[in-house]
Amino acid sequence: MTANFSLFFAFYILAPLLPLYLYEQFGASKDVMGVVLAGYTVTALLSRPVSGFLVDAFDRKRMLMCSYALFFVFFAGYVAAGSLLLFAIVRTLHGGAFGGLTVANSTVAIDVLPPGRRNEGIGYYGLSINFAMALAPSVGIAIYQYTGRFELLFWVALVVAGLGMAVDQSVKLPKQTMVRKKRPLSIGRFFLLRGWLLAVNMVFFGFCFGVLQNYLAIYSKEVMGVTTGTGVFFILLSLGLIVTRLVGAKSFRKGRLTRIAAVGTLLSTMGYAIFVFCNNMMGYYLAPLLIGLGNGSIWPAFMNMTVNVAGHDQRGTANSTLLVSWDVGMGLGVLLGGVMAEHVGYAFAFHSVVLMQVTGTVLFFLVTRNFFLRRRLR
Repeated sequence: MTANFSLFFAFYILAPLLPLYLYEQFGASKDVMGVVLAGYTVTALLSRPVSGFLVDAFDRKRMLMCSYALFFVFFAGYVAAGSLLLFAIVRTLHGGAFGGLTVANSTVAIDVLPPGRRNEGIGYYGLSINFAMALAPSVGIAIYQYTGRFELLFWVALVVAGLGMAVDQSVKLPKQTMVRKKRPLSIGRFFLLRGWLLAVNMVFFGFCFGVLQNYLAIYSKEVMGVTTGTGVFFILLSLGLIVTRLVGAKSFRKGRLTRIAAVGTLLSTMGYAIFVFCNNMMGYYLAPLLIGLGNGSIWPAFMNMTVNVAGHDQRGTANSTLLVSWDVGMGLGVLLGGVMAEHVGYAFAFHSVVLMQVTGTVLFFLVTRNFFLRRRLR
């Protein structure tokens, strides 16, 4: 959890400010921003199926440390990048390291959790991401407001990632966590076919979060006239995520995964709708709380459902499948969000978020829930 907090803190301290950095440092247009930022997600997406295969086939601790080392090193590349092209290359390559690291870290976490409390444990493990999301954007925005130096943010991210790598080095895994079956090389080694609909459903939710996370600051300023409340928005979002994980622990312990996911999709839909259609400060600060409560239920519920339709020797593949689907959604959100903002405005981009969230919610209730119940193994 500590190492996972570090890697996501390093990620989130930069994420809300990178569009501003690209605009102020390189004069990038909105659609170019979308392309540059989407590169990170694309390489994360491409690396995760391979990473899932590798952590299932080889020594997981070694894979974990190699991916963390790469993730750490690339932060220095941001400081060295002196042009938009170089920055785009570093950012794109960094996504591959991030993709491999998140798969390896979550798979190792599942390995060390007691089987009887795995559903609950994955929920608590996700708190490390929520705490990072609560603190990092606010810290990043404060550093930029007081210093005006993006380079300092890159150095802070580098140091935090280094601390997380040192912590992960201390993790001790059993010498043999499972018996790995030798299967022929096929698409099933890289993608969990038994959970394909869960993955498709997650794409819709990832799209919404991709637009929100990357374009909130600019949307707030240009459309709503909010210039100082972005940090509070992320704090409230994270508060909702944290509260859900703590309050929902009993339900996870009892295995009520479909119920948790259903409540989460409805709360998120309400949150996005309020954010887009209630253009006042009350809606602006109520929406992130509801979105946080919703996504705090959706993510661990879908992760547990995906793991529960996979065999014991496919945990890495199950994790990578869900993370890939989230990456696809996030990448589409970042890319299409930038294109829509450039040509028809940020208001239209955020209206598309509500449509995608509603579509994902309807898909879950009509199809995905029964799909999981028919295929669950435990």
